[in-house]
Amino acid sequence: MFPASCFQRLRPSTSLWTNLARPKSIKQHALTFSRRHSSSVPFKSSRSWSPIIIGSIASGLIGYSLSAAFGKPSLTSEALEETEPKYGTPKDFEQAIKELRALFDSDDAISTHPEDLRIHGYSENDYHPSALHTVVVYPKSTEDVVKIVKTAVKYRMPLTPFSGGTCLEGSYRGSPVGGICVDMSSMNKIIEIHEADSDLVCQPGVGWMEINETLQKRGIPLFFPLDPGPGATIGGMMSTGCSGTNAVRYGTAKGEWFLNATVVLPSGEVIKTRQRARKSAAGFDTTKLFIGAEGTLGIITEVTIRLAPVLPTTVAVVHFPDVKHATEAVIDVMNRGVGIQCVELCDSEFMRSINLFGASQRKYPEQDSLFFKFQGPTSASIAETAKIVKETVQKHGGTGFELARSEQEARDLWADRKNALFSGLALLEGSRGWSTDVCVPISKLPQLVYETKKDLQRSGLVSIVIGHVGDGNFHTLLLFRNDKELESVREAVHRMVERAIKLEGTCTGEHGVGIGKREYLYEELGEGTVELMRSVKKTLDPLGLFNPGKLYPDRIDKKSKH
Repeated sequence: MFPASCFQRLRPSTSLWTNLARPKSIKQHALTFSRRHSSSVPFKSSRSWSPIIIGSIASGLIGYSLSAAFGKPSLTSEALEETEPKYGTPKDFEQAIKELRALFDSDDAISTHPEDLRIHGYSENDYHPSALHTVVVYPKSTEDVVKIVKTAVKYRMPLTPFSGGTCLEGSYRGSPVGGICVDMSSMNKIIEIHEADSDLVCQPGVGWMEINETLQKRGIPLFFPLDPGPGATIGGMMSTGCSGTNAVRYGTAKGEWFLNATVVLPSGEVIKTRQRARKSAAGFDTTKLFIGAEGTLGIITEVTIRLAPVLPTTVAVVHFPDVKHATEAVIDVMNRGVGIQCVELCDSEFMRSINLFGASQRKYPEQDSLFFKFQGPTSASIAETAKIVKETVQKHGGTGFELARSEQEARDLWADRKNALFSGLALLEGSRGWSTDVCVPISKLPQLVYETKKDLQRSGLVSIVIGHVGDGNFHTLLLFRNDKELESVREAVHRMVERAIKLEGTCTGEHGVGIGKREYLYEELGEGTVELMRSVKKTLDPLGLFNPGKLYPDRIDKKSKH
């Protein structure tokens, strides 16, 4: 039907990078905006390169689809191996640091101090390989980020964004060859609050807790409902596609909570993904391209987030004979359509750890338990929800249903759940903990939790299971004291992930991929989807400078799984 020449392999367009490959002819990007924090005028980014970039992505994806249909993927693993990134030399990196110092007025903006490099290339919260950056840079504006990106391109330096530093999968580790760490902590301002529109414009370095505290202090009855770890910031939350205990009611970062983002692309081009309207049918949603991309496609410098109304809540706890009965009760409760903001599974070992830790005001039965947070516009609606939930859980063997009698008691009950890490460590003196998560369809959760608990018992590992079970997501904290036990923990995590994927689930419900979970993407998503992701990456970042070694699995990882 078609001549064979019509289906020659299409490659992402790299012509726009010809000049970027030559340091002396880097195109200077003129940022023409000057924005005050009090301004409500939307930022208008330069669009000179946007049609080229969008056209490149479109042509690459069309080529991928056509060639895939004829059995010839446009970006095979073999082709990707032929274009491995080529980084600068140590002397190039030294020259880059000199130029960065000249570009930034403040000495505090550039650091090569060994302790700074250690903090940004290592984490106490995970056990993935560490690698130090060559330099840490602290931008204060989008213009600063553009300067950093152009310097990185000129000297072929890997570039890794750093936000709150709470990631558990090694997303902000340095490259083995070194590079630039872009610490966004100085870009931590709330720029605009639009109460009437229930949204807020901010920089990526501000934390979700700081945002909610600011809204409360100003008497604005709104909040940002995504609630991961306490130190998490908006840029990292968007980049890892995070969520937390509120996900059962409000969803995750991949919902509509991020309305738009200003992003510095690997070319140095600044784009804004869309306007501030609550919804838009103008093309595909480029905002979502950067949600979960973990800094591999661009650096986020400004975000508009949606806010939700603050509603009254209260907390209840109930106990079960085993995890299976508890998770089955959750499925039944969720299908009743009542006002549930959170529902958290805490296994018997976790309940024992609360008693051992000693921070709680009460002693709990050491049984598998559920913590509920009820939500509603009135006390009557919350009382009705509590009544329905109590009746439902009792059908599944739930006992000792206790509803908080005051706001303080509700806070105390919820604090016991939120103390999971420190309480869990009390189970094994001198131990450290590996925290991981998986997620499956809710109907598969009882089987997953039951089989995982049995596996951990057979392994002889001390662990706790906690989870946001209302959406099928659960976490484990596995304790160890030495390298031998650490290896057993690694193996148990691997089996847990494999088990979740076989149950039509995911290797990560909310922690992100980073280094720790990337080897599972071929199995979970399939080769076609992974190569499609990689083709987008190659189109936007043909030099492979943005957060290399994260998210995208390589052939070594793929082979290791067979």
